[in-house]
Amino acid sequence: MRLATRIAIWAAVLLPLLLLGTSALLLGLVTHDLRNEQDGKLRDRAQAALPDVRTLLDADQQGRTRVEQNQHRKVLDAAMDVGVLVENANGTQLTAGGPLPDAAALPAPRTGTLGPLTVQSGGRAYRVLARQVAGADPGTLWVATPVSATDAQIGAIRGRIVLVTLLAAPLSGLLAFGLARRATAPLSRLGRRAAALDPRAGAAGFGHQRSGIGEVDELAAALSSALARYDDQVARTAQALETARSFSAAASHELRTPLMGLQTNLDVLAAHPDLPAADRDEIITDLRTDHRRLLDLLTALRTLARGDLVEEEAFGALDLAEPVTAAAAELRRRRPELTVLLAVPEGGGGAPGGLAGGAAGTPAGAGTAVRVHGWEAGLRIVCDNLLANAAVHGGSPGRITVTLTRAAGEAVLTVDDEGPGIPEAERAAVFDRFHRRPDSPGSGLGLTLVAQQVALHRGTVAVATAPNGRGCRFEVRLPLVTPEAPTLPLPARRDWIGARGEALAEH
Repeated sequence: MRLATRIAIWAAVLLPLLLLGTSALLLGLVTHDLRNEQDGKLRDRAQAALPDVRTLLDADQQGRTRVEQNQHRKVLDAAMDVGVLVENANGTQLTAGGPLPDAAALPAPRTGTLGPLTVQSGGRAYRVLARQVAGADPGTLWVATPVSATDAQIGAIRGRIVLVTLLAAPLSGLLAFGLARRATAPLSRLGRRAAALDPRAGAAGFGHQRSGIGEVDELAAALSSALARYDDQVARTAQALETARSFSAAASHELRTPLMGLQTNLDVLAAHPDLPAADRDEIITDLRTDHRRLLDLLTALRTLARGDLVEEEAFGALDLAEPVTAAAAELRRRRPELTVLLAVPEGGGGAPGGLAGGAAGTPAGAGTAVRVHGWEAGLRIVCDNLLANAAVHGGSPGRITVTLTRAAGEAVLTVDDEGPGIPEAERAAVFDRFHRRPDSPGSGLGLTLVAQQVALHRGTVAVATAPNGRGCRFEVRLPLVTPEAPTLPLPARRDWIGARGEALAEH
């Protein structure tokens, strides 16, 4: 059932009920007013007849029959259209006329005025009023009128109420239906526009124009918001599917060579069970190397895919010194032969205001925590891979210097090594997927992960020569959290696992 029809039905039902309720109240008030008017008439008639009644009682006391007869007519004339009864002090009726209840139904009079009150007599109700008459011969004056005297007026009012109610039911329904159709027209148009919406157009194709009706505009805004969220989820789903396809393709392509090497070595071992120990050890070493490379490659691909699919909810304000310090501590634990020098601002996670890891140094400078809007796991990926790259290519003896500072509203992280460095012509390619030096034991994805995470954090990464003139420096710059920019949006497109990606990096 349409909303306009529902409103019309409810109006056709509720309005007559409301009208009947108010009419009942009105009828009660009218009845009360008519009763008061009737009582007022009794008082007026009693007051008008009172002098003649007093004369009548005096004539009865003195035995003047002619005067009594004349006063009898005067009392009835003064009473006009109400019943009148006059009794002397002994209870003897001196005169009676008009509509009266039985004398037995009348209450015993008291001194002064009695009533008006209602008495029942002969199946009818009467309003009666008693007045005590003082004088030489006291007596009682009764005036009465039937309660039904007002029934005609009340019946006429009741009939008009019923007639108005019968007319109001269909008229209110039709009027409510017309008004409801007009009021719900914008809602109907909104429904037709939503039904005709092309699913491929999404929120952009909805195009609602304000109707001036708050509820309709609120519903349209809710639909637009739902469509926008739907578009976002569709895009994220498509991106997830593309990431899965890219992961499968990349894994299939990159795993082919180590898997073939494993197969070849296993075939050799199976075909030649009597190989010399030296040859067997060499093959087993190759197997272990290929196995480690497989694990590293799968782990790097999984981490790259994780970065492509991370949600904005994972980001928050954090101190960059914490993942930097944790990564340095982990590298010292795994490679104790390396010298790792760490400098972070005071209040960070490392040695306060100085260098740690085998050598003392000058203070890195006081300051507050280096807070960025970031994903903790992603920043740890950046630190781990930069330090791992420096450990592999930093030359011997290994010496790595890690510095975290603040400059011009940015957090600046530098990692310096003392290796052969990277020629300037090759620096742009080190962040490409599967880019490896011939002697590199890695998967070729470590620096790609660094570029991906720096791009996600709206930062830059650059490669340069270390300050001492030899070795390599990686410099990462990330925007600091400020009251004006507490959060940063993620890049719209993330396809690092399927392609090189749209990195925001300086090479």
